[in-house]
Amino acid sequence: MLSQRPNPTPEELVADLMLLLDLEPRGGDLFIGRRHPEGMGRVFGGQAIAQALGAARRTVPAERYTHSIHAYFLRPGNDEYPIEFRVKRDLDGRSFSNRRVVASQRGEPILNLTASFHLPQEGLSHQDAQMPDVPPPEALRPDAEIRQEVAETLPDGPIKKLLLRPRAIDFRSVEPRDWLDPHVREPRAHCWFKTVGPLPDYRPIHRAVLAYTSDFQLLSTAIQPHGLSMHIGQVKAASIDHAVWFHGDFRADDWLLYVTDSPWSGMSRGFGRGQIFTRDGRLVASVAQEGMMRPTGR
Repeated sequence: MLSQRPNPTPEELVADLMLLLDLEPRGGDLFIGRRHPEGMGRVFGGQAIAQALGAARRTVPAERYTHSIHAYFLRPGNDEYPIEFRVKRDLDGRSFSNRRVVASQRGEPILNLTASFHLPQEGLSHQDAQMPDVPPPEALRPDAEIRQEVAETLPDGPIKKLLLRPRAIDFRSVEPRDWLDPHVREPRAHCWFKTVGPLPDYRPIHRAVLAYTSDFQLLSTAIQPHGLSMHIGQVKAASIDHAVWFHGDFRADDWLLYVTDSPWSGMSRGFGRGQIFTRDGRLVASVAQEGMMRPTGR
């Protein structure tokens, strides 16, 4: 069980994240994912994705690394219950392994995920994507400080609790979000992130943390041009599907720049894209997501 402390240290927050993303084996290819004791009712999509990836990872030879995941969210998960992950071993070829994972709660699937793993090989290489010229993370205020200032103006309730919830990820937005007073903005955003403390020197953990974090920004970016906010109930939003491609090695406890944009929304759906760069400009992951976006009261 994850601990609940009023003022956790950075080390404790990272340890709790590692425990959350760890899994309990139940024999064969069945695993149980822990629940978040300070959840807000619905399971965070990044948690379900990272746990499902962890289940798939445990059935693949260690020398093969995750290169892509594709997930569909089927039903809202409930923070009151653990998640069951069943893995299907679809392929173990000469260079690639493929796994299907069904995540369920109380007998109903909440997420389907396919993960592909690759034995690293030398080959053709290029990078056309250019890292945007943005201020470094040291020049930006932590999002946690901004959330706390906003929370201090609010009465006690779920929104205040969400804003004050300690996180194992340090986010620093180049364009801080309008939490309670949204304005129309172009559908682009830039945000630095890393864990608040060091991680083990184990590649799968860093990829799991990136998968976990990649679900934080995309829907918010797609909502920006409409001048609305999920946090004050103006929009009902939920992820429909989510994909991540891993291009190279990185550390999730060192600063990464998440560049997001949304080229389209319509028919109660929004589409978002993301590119994740290291500080030296290497593109290490690409992300895509479509989500439901329904204005409330219409």
